Amino acid sequence: MAKVIGTVEIDSAKCKGCNLCVVACPTDVLSLRAKEVNDRGYHFAYAADPDKCIGCASCALVCPDACIEVYKVIIK
Repeated sequence: MAKVIGTVEIDSAKCKGCNLCVVACPTDVLSLRAKEVNDRGYHFAYAADPDKCIGCASCALVCPDACIEVYKVIIK
């Protein structure tokens, strides 16, 4: 049976740290950088545990600034 894995790319420069993607992720892949800010002064989202990504794209769907892209890879 094929296995689907995902990867998340976040444009940290555009992210305003609204936390919607973190809440939407069913596998707790995402988190906010608590001690770092981007050029706009926001704590930005990042993939804290990228190996757990299933490629569902829930994070990308809820992102109000379209900062997130999700890719799926099927491993046979």
